[in-house]
Amino acid sequence: MNLFDVYPLYDFTPTHARGAYVYDEARNEYLDFYGGHAVISIGHSHPHYVHRVSEQLSKLGFYSNSVRNPLQQELAHKLGQLSGLPAYQLFLCNSGAEATENALKMASFATGKTKIIAFEKGFHGRTSAAVNVTNSDKIKAPINRGFEVNFLPLNDLEAVERALAGKDICAIIIEGIQGIGGVHVPDPGFLEELAKLCKIHGAKLILDEIQSGFGRSGRFFAYQQANIEPDLITMAKGMGNGFPVGGLLLHPNFKPSYGLLGTTFGGNHLACAAVLAVLEVLIAENLIANAEKQGKILKRQLAEAWPEAEIRGHGLMIGLEMPGPVKAWRKDLLLSERVFTGSSSMTNVLRLLPPLGIGEQEVNRFLSAITAKEIA
Repeated sequence: MNLFDVYPLYDFTPTHARGAYVYDEARNEYLDFYGGHAVISIGHSHPHYVHRVSEQLSKLGFYSNSVRNPLQQELAHKLGQLSGLPAYQLFLCNSGAEATENALKMASFATGKTKIIAFEKGFHGRTSAAVNVTNSDKIKAPINRGFEVNFLPLNDLEAVERALAGKDICAIIIEGIQGIGGVHVPDPGFLEELAKLCKIHGAKLILDEIQSGFGRSGRFFAYQQANIEPDLITMAKGMGNGFPVGGLLLHPNFKPSYGLLGTTFGGNHLACAAVLAVLEVLIAENLIANAEKQGKILKRQLAEAWPEAEIRGHGLMIGLEMPGPVKAWRKDLLLSERVFTGSSSMTNVLRLLPPLGIGEQEVNRFLSAITAKEIA
């Protein structure tokens, strides 16, 4: 049997990793400034994470959601405390796309409507409803186009107001910081106006924090740069530090009922142990503040090195937009300088998503590597 060939692959096979570093079969060391699509939040193979997950596996790896699982309530409590959202409700699932599906479903349940406002360059997942609100026609099959979506320019309040005037909008979905789209940041004032407009027009505001959440932006959630209370918040990626897990936060206004949502694997014992480990390390090592600090240093030094570039983002979610394409540069950084970076749907944007615990040593090595290589 062959694998279904949908991924272009670098000629690189990682064998182990620790902290911000990945190693290949020849024990060459690579600096990881991508974290496998922003997944590695607290660092590869963090000792506390390994202990938490291993200890749980030795006791009980899985049982269904038909029995009590105290780890889920422990997780909800710690997440509420660290995020500053103790009144919200938590639904645990398996991925960011699944979190998006459930957010859209809950918005539709609540409003009785189906029409969605999303934003240009936005990415929300590859499953059926999630891919329909993703601004990329090439990954949508005909079966995915089951409801109408208005894709509007980011930060264009007048366009949103016009779209809401018809009173037929179910929800507005927006990323706390656009990731794959090139690290574009919604203005805090724009988010605050979206929240007001949703209340006026009876729509729900969904904040996609799948990539930008769990401390990556220098806040627990990137939207917390603004003063709003979203109706629904989606999470995944850095939430599990590599363990597949996702989650949906629901405003207290949403009322649950048995069978309304469901999942086989969501919130299983191993997943809860992984997320608890992430939360505990974020607190113990003050990683959210570190993400903010190191991000400011990186952005400042990148601006000095490339005054012609546009540098966007918050914390350790940074986009470096250069005058020309960065594909060859990114490949050269990996193969010659042994530094991982990320791509974007914008061909001239380099994405930086390192673990949140990086320090001066990693920042200096990264800056030395990229300034040593000219863009082709």
